[in-house]
Amino acid sequence: MLWTAVITGPADSPYEDGLFALQLEYPPEFPYKPPKATFLTQVYHPNISARGVVSVDILSNEWPPVLQMFGKLLMSIQSLLSDPNPDDPLRPEIARVYKTDRLQYEATAREWTRLYAM
Repeated sequence: MLWTAVITGPADSPYEDGLFALQLEYPPEFPYKPPKATFLTQVYHPNISARGVVSVDILSNEWPPVLQMFGKLLMSIQSLLSDPNPDDPLRPEIARVYKTDRLQYEATAREWTRLYAM
């Protein structure tokens, strides 16, 4: 099963007012195995790869079958935008900027949101 979804950037974040398209690929073993989530919109974020792959615990080794509801999954991904995990990045260079120069990180994320998500 392949779904396309759109989430909004969280308020009070560099992604605010952005619209972010995602592709969710559900395996045959769902809900016992998590879907694969990929951003179709470019995002400047340490936990989202250059190809849009999302790295968050609930989509890998900590998948709870309770999150099988589509809305809860999207809310978890939206929450990741507000609360990155720079200690487990897919893009170490962005994680470094996040940790060492938060203003620069937010400015770049805001610019990418303006360019690619509006």
